[in-house]
Parts: sequence; structure tokens; C-alpha cells
Amino acid sequence: MASRNINRLLIGVVALLAFDSLRAQTPAAGPLRLTLGDAVRVASGQAPVVALATLRSDEADARVRQAKAALLPSLSLGAAWVNRDFNWQALGLPLPPAFASGLSNPVPAFNNYDGRASVTQTLLDLSSVARVRAARTEADGSRAERGVTVEASALTAAEAYLRAARAQAVVAARQADSAIAAELVGLAQAQKTAGVSAAIDVTRARTQFVTAEGLLLVARNQLDRARIDVTRALGIGPATPLVLTDTLAATLGAADVPTQPDSAVAVALANRPELRAELARAGAARQTGAAIRAERLPRLVVAGDYGVNGPTVPGAIATRDLTLAVSVPILDGFRREARLGEQEAVVRESEVRERDLRQQIAADVDAALLDLHSAQAQQVVAAERLRLADDELAQSRERFKAGVVGNIEVIDAQSNLIRARDADIDARFAAAGAHVSLARAAGVARTLH
Repeated sequence: MASRNINRLLIGVVALLAFDSLRAQTPAAGPLRLTLGDAVRVASGQAPVVALATLRSDEADARVRQAKAALLPSLSLGAAWVNRDFNWQALGLPLPPAFASGLSNPVPAFNNYDGRASVTQTLLDLSSVARVRAARTEADGSRAERGVTVEASALTAAEAYLRAARAQAVVAARQADSAIAAELVGLAQAQKTAGVSAAIDVTRARTQFVTAEGLLLVARNQLDRARIDVTRALGIGPATPLVLTDTLAATLGAADVPTQPDSAVAVALANRPELRAELARAGAARQTGAAIRAERLPRLVVAGDYGVNGPTVPGAIATRDLTLAVSVPILDGFRREARLGEQEAVVRESEVRERDLRQQIAADVDAALLDLHSAQAQQVVAAERLRLADDELAQSRERFKAGVVGNIEVIDAQSNLIRARDADIDARFAAAGAHVSLARAAGVARTLH
């Protein structure tokens, strides 16, 4: 009864695998072939978060132009027609009695036409100059923040690609396990037919085969989900067919980063966009403080006005005025002093964050190097373990063929091989992940290849 149940389960699993295989082989239009470097480049330039960061950088550049407007000429044109009367006595005009007696009140309505052009130019405004500099520094900080986003997007894409490459390696391992399990089923059946093996050996082999096929189904599902994660990291449609051309090799995820701690830290301090962004924030706060101090200095403005004015358009005559104005702020209720104190606190706060960030960068690099060296050592151990497990399976299979032992020894060896393959995949995945972590710590994740 148990044997018939296992046979039914085996048939069901094989049928499901056949359907899944046919579905996977359905031709798709234009699969996207990706290396790790391709994925990183696409994520660095096209991911939605990068596009949003670019727009924020454009906004900061626009604010620089807004700040410059205070130092550039201002021109306006205007025209007006007025028809009015007025009470001249309400104006308090000291008119001679002889003149006032003949003047009606209100004054009869009259027309006035006026066309005018006005120009204003700031000649000296050190506060506005400092604000332009502060806006430029803030724009530099915005570009550095965009660099932070680009690095994060590249890191997300690289990690998603590594997970997909790992899932791909697991599928290949489970396929190999299934092939071995099918071979052992045939061997057990042949041994039973020859009368040198018990029926329980066939049952054990079939059970191992069903288990391997079930694990293969799970691995394929994980690979499909990992590919969806890659498409999301790249900002493309989740239904886009992908072909990952890079395998989970020891060199996957490498970048041009030195492996000596001091050199790696120096590269990180020069490249980490978080540090550049923090320095820009401190610089902008200092420039803003300088602009507030400059508000105490005189401001010099020249203004000109030229136009025509008259009761009729043909009768209008030209009029003009030219103004040179100087303003000196004296007291504003100590508001400037409070604003200046705020900016000084912002600068000190930024200095604290900068010191902590430098220490964090050094710690990130040291941790990444430790993980890389450990992963490389684990790879050597895992590769040797895989070789020994493969030898163990080959020897136990020969012993089973010779009728020395039952296939329980073969099944144990097969289980050891499965675990050894998983350990090898995990070691290679850890090594690739350590390469990516080192690139991220050094601030060059966008150069991964």
C-alpha cells in the first residue's frame, strides 16, 4: 500500500514538473539579458528613486537662480488711463483767494494718460551675495544627496541580482540532485530485479527522488520571485523576462577597491556621498550665517523711471526720475542675532555628524574586509567539502552495486552531497555579498561589475 501511494505521488510530481517545464519553455518576446554591471548601471540611471533625486537636484539649481535675482536688474513696464475729479479743499492746498473763488469744487473730471518704464539695479548688497553662495553650496549638497540615492539604488540592484544568481545556482543544484535521485531509483530497481536488493531499497530511492523533485519546485519558485525583485530594483515591469548572464562566481560583485584597510578607508572618505552631503550642509549653514551678518551692512540701490504723461496721448510729455538709495539696518528686535545663533548651532550639529560619519565609514570598511576574508576562507572549505561528498556518494554507490550494503548508505551520502552543495552556494553567495558590501563601504557601488 505504501509503495502504491509513493508511486501515485511520484506520478503527480512528474506531471506537475512537466507542465512547469512547458510553461517555462514558452517563447517570450525579447528577454532582457543582464550582467551584474548592467543591472547596476540601469539602477543608477533609471530607477524611480534616482529620477526623483535628480529632480530635487534641479530644484536646488533653480533656487540658485532665484537667489541671483536679487543682484540682477529688474525692469517693469506699465501704462494707465485715469479719469477722475477731486475735492481740492480736502487736500489743504493754500490757494490765493482770488484763484480759489473761481475754482469749482470738486474739480471737473479730467483724463490722464501715463506710460512708464522702471529699472532697478542693486549696486551693493553683500547679504545677497552671501545668499547666492549659500544656495550654490546647498545645490552641491543636493547633488551629493543624489549620489547617496544612486549608491543606494545600485546597492539594491546588486543585492537583488546576487539573490537571483543564488536562486539560479540552487535550481541547478536541485536539478543535479533530482538527476542523481532518478539514477538511484533505476539502480535500486535493477538490484531488486537481480534479486540482490530488497524492495525497501526501491521505496527509499523513490522517496528520495520525490523529495528532490519537491525541493526543485521550491527552488524554481524562489528564482521567479528573485527575478521579480530584480525588475523592481531596476524600475522596469515585473513581467519583463530576464536572463541573468553572470553566475555565482567568486569574482562576482568585484569593484576597484584596495583590500588594504588604510587604502580602502582613504578611498571611502574620498568617495562616500554621505560625507560630501554633510560637508555641503555645513558649508551652506556657514554661508547663511555670513549672509545674516552682512544684513547689518549698508545696501546701495539705483532706480530709474522714464515715461510719458498727459491729459491726452498726443499731448503727453516725457518725465523721468533717477534715484540712488542707501539703507543701513540698525535694529530689528535682535531677530538677526537669533537667526545667526540658529545657524551656528546648525554648523556645530553638522560637525558632530561629520565626525561620527567618518568613524562609521572606517568601521564599514573594516567590517566589509573582515567579511570578505572570512567568505574567501569559507569558499575553500566548502569546495573541499563538496569534493569529499561527491567522492562519498560515488564510493557508496559502488558498494551498493556490489551488494555489500543496502542503499541507506547511498541515501545518506546523497543527503550529505545536497548539504555540501548548499554550503558551497552559500559560501559563494557570501563572498559575492562581501564584495558588494566593500564597494558600498567605499562609496563605489555604482562601479560594480
